[in-house]
Amino acid sequence: MESVIKIQNGLAAFVGALGVPTFEFLYGTGRAVTTIVVALVFFIAMDWLSGTRAAKKDMTYASKYGLDGLFRTFFILLLPAGGHLLDQVLGADGIIFGIFSFGVLYHTLQSMTANALRAGWADYFPDWIIEPVLKWVRSELEQKIQRATGRLKTTNPNQGGSEDASKIGK
Repeated sequence: MESVIKIQNGLAAFVGALGVPTFEFLYGTGRAVTTIVVALVFFIAMDWLSGTRAAKKDMTYASKYGLDGLFRTFFILLLPAGGHLLDQVLGADGIIFGIFSFGVLYHTLQSMTANALRAGWADYFPDWIIEPVLKWVRSELEQKIQRATGRLKTTNPNQGGSEDASKIGK
């Protein structure tokens, strides 16, 4: 038992010794940077959760699309890192990092919300909340429905059809 704890401690120390400097090199230091990156990871996880449930509901779940999502997520998480690196080159003091981070966060929140609506979770909220949210995510929601319908037709040509974004959450 004691040897297992030593191995776990050694592994944690190794990951920390590599992970922390890598994180600080890519994203920068400070509480605000850490909080923004944690928020991005949190909302991306929420987007995955809502997207998976929406795809299961409309029967368009495909592991290939999900695996592609891992690469998309890795790319998305590297955008703020690229912003930080550009800040370092240009001496912009976190401005480009902030723009990239909040751009990614804005898009992720839209995607997560559209996925939640596709999953049918709008029924848990009053109409006075859903109506403005629908206006905010309408184009994202329509694109998701169009992609899902296209995937459904390629995986099962006998099913398909179109779903109007205005009917989601009703």
